[in-house]
Amino acid sequence: MIGRLAIRSLTAHPVRSAVLAAGFGAGVGVMAILLGVADIVLEQSTAPALAGGGDVVVSLAPQVPARMVLAGVLQGDSLRSRIQTASPRDQSRLYLVRNGKTIEVGAVGEIPSLQRKLGDASIAGIAAWRDTPADIEWTQDSPEAILRFVDRFHRVPDAPEWSDSWAEWLYFNGRAGDARFYLTFLVGPPAAGGGRSAGVRLQLDRGHGVETFAAGASLTDDQVLRAPDLTIGASSVRLEGLRYHIHLDLPGAGGTRVLGDVTLDAAPGRLIPPFEITGARGWQTGYVVPVMSGELGGQLDVSGSTIPLAGGRGYHDHNWGFWEGVSWQWGQVQYEDLSIIYGRVFPPPDAADPERLPVFVGVIGPDGPLGYANSLRLTPGDTSVVTIRETDDARGDPRLVSVVARSGVLDLELTFEVESRVATQGTPGSGPLRGQLDFLQMRGTYVVKGRAGGRVLNFSAPGSAETFRGASPTP
Repeated sequence: MIGRLAIRSLTAHPVRSAVLAAGFGAGVGVMAILLGVADIVLEQSTAPALAGGGDVVVSLAPQVPARMVLAGVLQGDSLRSRIQTASPRDQSRLYLVRNGKTIEVGAVGEIPSLQRKLGDASIAGIAAWRDTPADIEWTQDSPEAILRFVDRFHRVPDAPEWSDSWAEWLYFNGRAGDARFYLTFLVGPPAAGGGRSAGVRLQLDRGHGVETFAAGASLTDDQVLRAPDLTIGASSVRLEGLRYHIHLDLPGAGGTRVLGDVTLDAAPGRLIPPFEITGARGWQTGYVVPVMSGELGGQLDVSGSTIPLAGGRGYHDHNWGFWEGVSWQWGQVQYEDLSIIYGRVFPPPDAADPERLPVFVGVIGPDGPLGYANSLRLTPGDTSVVTIRETDDARGDPRLVSVVARSGVLDLELTFEVESRVATQGTPGSGPLRGQLDFLQMRGTYVVKGRAGGRVLNFSAPGSAETFRGASPTP
């Protein structure tokens, strides 16, 4: 019935029906063309060829330094030579005023050296257009410059509620033969007199118990902000190129003393770039791993006994933030060309919700990340999951740590058997790490099974872990 009415309506006015049909057809055709052209234009607007060629284009906000993005895997030997940094662009309106007339003109800000690399003909003949110091800082992307940038110390944020619990430190650990060590260069918050309390602590295990050596000093802000070049008392850290030079001169118990020079080599592409967690009223904590796994050199001398470190393996991370009421679970293991790291931070409950802070596991191979998993659902359909569980002995000390990590590229189980531990008693009244919990640094053996990316993992290796006791962290 409806079809018959439609036919009679069209045949009753054939000319009008023909014009209407032609108009609809033309409109649909034009719309299809516009949609097709729009897709092509959109695709071309992000084409790598427009940025000088390449496989991937990464766009940055103007305030993001290029060297931050180029850190980590993009500094690996297999990728570094293929990276080309395009110029950031900033458009603005300018007005040309001449003879009482005002003309609006468009202006585009770019970095000259990068535009020349891309063959920009519009600046080829303008010799005076050169990079400013700010341009050079933005584009400085050598592995050495990136390493120094990510390992720098930070100014204390303006957060009065938390300010007296600020601390920042360089942490190193390593093993060579039967010797293992944990080393910390730590700087606390500004004191009332203007100085900043700082200390160096070495915990050394030569196979017959842990020996502790320590010394302190007061530093100025200027001295602190030179880090990673940092001197505390008679001990120091210097970064030269991709090598850390550590000089130690520390007293121990019973009149013992450790003297020595240690080197640790960083490797482009085998670092975890810095990240920060922020909370209420200016609370924050940050973490970076400049050296996931590097070769050790040098030696230590303990009261006439020499401990060679050449050929050993070392690790280096860097922490900063407000630490009152903060605890964490952390661990790392190295095996051949692999490095695995996991961790979780427990903030003060009035600063951030612990349930919104992820547990993470990362696996780094010779050319960068092999896999990553976290405990938060970051995208719809995300199946990533990480759990960390600690099993205590009869005295309440950690005996086993079990880590499970699963994501689209990771299916991993780590079991850490604790062989020894060093406990630092919590100090409720003072100090940047004050709190009611005891801090435990543990060494032992990891058993690792599963896969990362396309690589099957099945090995055991010595490694480290950290946790707190007094009130067990929530799994």
